[in-house]
Amino acid sequence: MLSVIMREYKRDFAMSIRAVTFAPDEWFHCYTRGVDKRPIYMDERDAERYQMLLYACNGTAPVHLSTMQNHQGRALMTIIEKRRGAPLVDIGAYCLMKNHPHLVLKERSYGGISAFMQKLGTAFTMYFNKKYNRTGTLFASRFKAKHVSSDAYFRRLINYVHANPAELFEPNWKKGLVRDENRLKNELLAYRFSSLPDYEGPERPEAAILTMNAVLDVLDSRPSFRTLLEDARLFYRQEDTLEEE
Repeated sequence: MLSVIMREYKRDFAMSIRAVTFAPDEWFHCYTRGVDKRPIYMDERDAERYQMLLYACNGTAPVHLSTMQNHQGRALMTIIEKRRGAPLVDIGAYCLMKNHPHLVLKERSYGGISAFMQKLGTAFTMYFNKKYNRTGTLFASRFKAKHVSSDAYFRRLINYVHANPAELFEPNWKKGLVRDENRLKNELLAYRFSSLPDYEGPERPEAAILTMNAVLDVLDSRPSFRTLLEDARLFYRQEDTLEEE
């Protein structure tokens, strides 16, 4: 019996080892999905809550969810005014889709990404389960991550994350088929649950979520909209397994 227990333990331990090793000053693409690919943002207030948690959970201080409200602008300003302790990660970019978020993260110190993602996932699941009177896991297994290995890959990743909502307006954009490029650009810039408006649009409270200087230090310049789409298509072709995970 002991040998069976040890085999099971070794198997479970091996499955728990993450293929990616996080390290400070390195960028990582982190993403997850709702369990059974279920929606995790049922309405705009859910996405707003996740945005607020992106800021509130990025610190060493505990998160007090009872102080958070569901109204974005003013409530987010209130959250920003509260002490969150030392930041755990730099958030370079993000995009919230209906059943999955994409995050581009760099940890400030060892363990920062794992600590941040755990706080974020736990806090949002608690909020979601209470709101919708459900129990159990919301996200499918633990989050996935991929190391950003070069500056060129980093640029394509940022553009891919920001182009994700394009499928809502131009379903064939990944194939290079865009009926109205100007309309698509305006739709992406108006998409509230992405960091693209903070790089390209007027200042808004959500900019506090980001460490934009850390991103602009890597990029030579802000890409044009056409470059954004080209980079995003290239990234998608090279990394299309992300869509299936």
